[in-house]
Amino acid sequence: MTSKQSLREDMTAALRARDKVRTNTLRSAMAAVTNAEVAGKEAKELTDDEVQQVIAKEAKKRRESAEAYDGAGRTELAETERAELAILEEYLPKQLDDAELSALVADAISETGAQGMAGMGQVMKAVQPKVAGRADGGRVAAAVKQALQG
Repeated sequence: MTSKQSLREDMTAALRARDKVRTNTLRSAMAAVTNAEVAGKEAKELTDDEVQQVIAKEAKKRRESAEAYDGAGRTELAETERAELAILEEYLPKQLDDAELSALVADAISETGAQGMAGMGQVMKAVQPKVAGRADGGRVAAAVKQALQG
């Protein structure tokens, strides 16, 4: 079963269960997938990886919104965003922990032979395909920067 089919079936189940938060979250994720499919010059069916990227983008929006609401003292809205984030994360690959990310960065540094901050672009280019949606780009960049400076 593809990610898109899974989203659609889970949304139907949430509708039947009258789970408003889950229904709304999955409905917005499906809308984002549909928008991605019709964006550009001609409509196309997204691959499973592309659907995962759309879901990851939606999750990132929820994460950033929750942080913004926390900063503004709007805890009830932040909690809603976190609840939606938790639902979206069910459809994403398991995130890398710091040790796994550091190991991937160390491998990329040894592969590229990069030294100092001048080699950050090379290392990022080498490590991004290995990470592939299992870590936020900001976390990856921070880990590369720390490894190159340390």
